[in-house]
Formats: sequence, C-alpha cells, structure tokens
Amino acid sequence: MTETYEIAVFEGDGIGPEITTPTIALLKQLAAASTGYDLRFVTLPAGAGHYARTGESLPAESLRVAAAANAILLSAMGLPDVRYPDGTEISPQIELRMAFDLFAGIRPVSVRQGQAGPLTLPEGREIDFVLVRESTEGLFYSMGTGVVSETEARETLRITREISEKLFRFSFDLARSRRQAGRGPGRVTCVDKANVFRAFAFFRGIFDEIAAEYPDLAADHAYVDATALWMVQKPWDFDVLVTENMFGDILSDLGAGLMGGLGLAPSADIGLKQAVFQPCHGSAPDIAGQGVANPHAMILSAAMMLDWLGLKHDNAALRTDGVRLREAVEAVIASGDCLTRDLGGTAGTDAAAGAVQRVLRTARAA
Repeated sequence: MTETYEIAVFEGDGIGPEITTPTIALLKQLAAASTGYDLRFVTLPAGAGHYARTGESLPAESLRVAAAANAILLSAMGLPDVRYPDGTEISPQIELRMAFDLFAGIRPVSVRQGQAGPLTLPEGREIDFVLVRESTEGLFYSMGTGVVSETEARETLRITREISEKLFRFSFDLARSRRQAGRGPGRVTCVDKANVFRAFAFFRGIFDEIAAEYPDLAADHAYVDATALWMVQKPWDFDVLVTENMFGDILSDLGAGLMGGLGLAPSADIGLKQAVFQPCHGSAPDIAGQGVANPHAMILSAAMMLDWLGLKHDNAALRTDGVRLREAVEAVIASGDCLTRDLGGTAGTDAAAGAVQRVLRTARAA
C-alpha cells in the first residue's frame, strides 16, 4: 500500500502564491509517477496579507493543522508596509520555528560546473557545502521582547546546552550522510566568535564535546569574520558549517550571493518532529503579479522536503525524487537557456518551472 504524506502549504505574500503554484504542480507530477509514495496538500492561511485582513499573522487553527502534517512547505512571507504595532515585520516563519522547536536551519550552497555566478571558479572546482544555522535562540532569542528606552536598547543573546547538543549532533550526522553520498569529506566547522564572547566560548566547548562522539569525522573551528572572507576566497573547501542564529542569518545570504542570488537559495528549518521548507528570499511585492519571479528557490526547497521525508520515513522513492528535482533545477541553471531576470535572462516564472518539468520528463523517459 502506497503511503500518503500530508503537506501543509502556506502560500505566502507578494510573489509567494506565484512560485508556490508551479512547485506544487511539479511535486504532484513526481508523486503521480511514483509507486512509492503519494502527497496530499492542504493550504493554510497566514502571513502579512492575512494579518492586514484579520489581525492574525498565524491563526491557531493553521498552527494546529501544520503540527499534524508530515511536513510544511512555506512560501515567501511578509510585506514591508504591514507590520506589528512595535514596528517589526510579520514573520510567521519565525513563529513556526519557535512553536515546533525547529533548531536546525539548513542553508545549502551549491555552484556546479558551467553555472554562471559572481565568482570565477578554478578549473575542476565546484561549491557544495551546507550552512547549519541554529534557529530558535542566539540573538533571535529576545525577538519582540527587547528593552528600549530613550537612551539605550538591549537584546539578549541566549545559547543553551540542550539546543546546542542537538544542533551539533544534527550537523555531524549531516556531514556523515553527505560523505556517504559522495558530496563531502565528512568535516564540520564550528563558526563562532569565541575569542571575544563567553557565550561563544561555551558554544565552542559543547561543539568539541559532541565532536568526540564522531571520531570518524573531522571537526574544526573558524571565527565568523574569517569565515565570511573564506566563503569568497575558497568556498569549495567547506563541507558543513554550524553556527549561531544571527551569524547564520548573515552568512546564509552571503552563500546565496555565491550562487548568484536569493532566487537560487532554498532552506529548511528542522526539529526532531517537524520541519519547514521555504525559499530564503522575500516576498518581492514590487514584482508580484507580473509572472517574472524566480521559482527555483521554492522548487529546491521542495526537493529538500522530499529528501527529509524520505530520511524520516525510510522511503527511498521520496529521496530519489528529491535528488531528481534538485538535479533538474541545477541542469536548467547550468544550461543557461531559460533563466529568469534576476539571473540575467528573460524567462518568466512559468517558463522557468516548465524547463524543470521538461528535464524531469526527459530523464524519466531515458
């Protein structure tokens, strides 16, 4: 009997619905052709537009249904002109991280041979590393509760042993699985600022304790400022990088820049029970409704979702289709024949997604 997995879908704001529609179509195409799984989608309300209409950014019922789903696919959220009374942006994606304890933020960075980008790669070099960003504490811990007076403002950075141990074990497990798949040497780098802050010395100390549990893998350290430099100078040297929330927030955008922009940057926020998959980019309301948004970050996030579901449920068909979907996007980007405006081309949203669909069909026919 084919197992059916329920996917909670948040279509988002701005260009969110435009990139969600073709992504769901691709997922349905893959599921329809598979005998190993099926997918059922339930669309839920949330976001800045919903807040503007109802005063709720993430309804309790949406949260309940999402909690019961097998995975959450979340599109671009937020609108610059719609904010909470304190001036902060509407961010249901952060609320979901906190509600479901999604401590591991996954930001893959990949540049293949033939893919255009801001860096000229040495002959034979490719970029393929993963940034693991702690997603529930760090400098984001005091979100919405910072103290502000007429003369100063304070936010609290929090790092706990409980979350850090789970984060580091996740990172080492990821490095091991990447090595088994031939995608990395099996090395985890702890990125911190332990030379200045006691909190990061604490963070590094826990990392070293967990590293001792993985003697078959390599472990090293790097300060965050040096890491930013090396991400430009020698990004092909990295495998898995693990870091605090705010550092990860900044470095993940640098990683997107290496790929050519946020339009190619997928992400996942993963906990022990639930996971959210969404593009790193914003809702781009200035181009909403024009049909020109790049759907690839959303499609790549969906590919990550299939892979995670396959791992979690020991379903090889899901993992295989996750790889197929990712490689189809990479093939379209590397060919350069159907690029969206942000990548220097002229293709619209539907044309870009259609190119991925054709690669999938051609590969299956072969």
